[in-house]
Amino acid sequence: MSQTTVDSPVTEGPPSMTHGADPRGRAITRTVVIIGFVLLAAVFFLLIFSAPVEDPSRVTIGFSLNSFFVWLGGLHPLAQIPVILLVFALVVGVVLVLIEYAPRPGRGYFILRLVACLAIPVLAFMLLRPYSNALLYVIAIALLAGALLFFADYRSRQGAGYLFQLVLFMTPAALLLILGLIYPAISTFFKSFFDKTGANFVGLENYIWVFTNPVGTSSVVNTLIWALLAPIFSVAIGLAYAVFIDRARGEKVLKVLVFMPVAISFVGAGIIWKFMYDYRQGDQIGLLNAIVTLFGGDPVNWLAVKPIINTFMLLIVFIWTQTGFAMVILSAAIKAVPAEQLEAAQLDGTNAWQRFRNVTVPGIRSSLIVVLTTITIASLKVYDIVAVMTGGRDETTVLGFEMVNQQQRFQSYGHSSALAVVLFIFVLPLIIYNARSMRKQREIR
Repeated sequence: MSQTTVDSPVTEGPPSMTHGADPRGRAITRTVVIIGFVLLAAVFFLLIFSAPVEDPSRVTIGFSLNSFFVWLGGLHPLAQIPVILLVFALVVGVVLVLIEYAPRPGRGYFILRLVACLAIPVLAFMLLRPYSNALLYVIAIALLAGALLFFADYRSRQGAGYLFQLVLFMTPAALLLILGLIYPAISTFFKSFFDKTGANFVGLENYIWVFTNPVGTSSVVNTLIWALLAPIFSVAIGLAYAVFIDRARGEKVLKVLVFMPVAISFVGAGIIWKFMYDYRQGDQIGLLNAIVTLFGGDPVNWLAVKPIINTFMLLIVFIWTQTGFAMVILSAAIKAVPAEQLEAAQLDGTNAWQRFRNVTVPGIRSSLIVVLTTITIASLKVYDIVAVMTGGRDETTVLGFEMVNQQQRFQSYGHSSALAVVLFIFVLPLIIYNARSMRKQREIR
């Protein structure tokens, strides 16, 4: 006698279903998330503007990041390496375990996600040793953030566990980005409105100094000269070199010779060219002055000739290091231009220049944009060449160098921050344009 067994489904706790799939559910989820973010912002502002307490004590859980690094610093250097690797492996292991197991359906995994969402933010904040007057605010922020994550994850259209896994996977990189880029950028912006000590608000005085003080004005003008001339000459020379040696005999050797300066750091390039420009009376070791004196001229102190000439001498060093980069990228782009288009243009009776202008250049337009913007951004941020060759003397300073100079030499954090903000404003349009161009190129493809 045959017996048929029907297994009934058994569920453990809340199922991993898609919540908020209907319009009403999405509206509820959106409303709760907005309210949660408003509460987070409110508690955060209360923390910032709460009345300060004289000599507040720090509250810990018996252990903090500070105490860990103090203990680590007391170890022998050879013992520090395995400890760091062990801690790193432990953190990565916990993250990977949560990413792998917590998103699974079932009551146990549901509880695991809930505990992780609430416990991890609190533990992370407490490791930073909050002050006694900020303890309640810190715990409230941590619990609100964790509860908001758990609710949004539970109501996710992709199913419970999806958002949890995504956030947990992205959190380490996001924290490094926030601590290493976003927070310093915001802090620098606010410091640009304070005096050199960072204690007194001075409004726009630091920006007025940038555009009126001779040092600030020279840094802005020279930076604009670098940004205009460096990419134009680098790309023009690199493109010409790529076109003329394309498929020529000995192409690889010729490309290696031009690309070699790219492997040299700006500091090394500056030292090399400083010897090239060496100025002295008597025997010459600088190649340029050796040529000048060979034809009966007097040696010239090239790095002190004002105005503009010494800046051009520094520009030559930068162009020397960037031409190889432009040549390699553009050479690869030229080889990707379909040979059929060139042959068709040749059959139409066009000459070499017309084929280059009407076929090759449109075919490598996206590569030209990338190379131009990349070299422009590098020229706006240049520091090493100026620092090594002139130290900013004789009106050769640029924003990148003067920013560091004002902070380290003169301890003027306000001026330094204002210069950094101006530099950021110069770079930002190029980054946006480059990103939009790359996005359009992907859409075309």
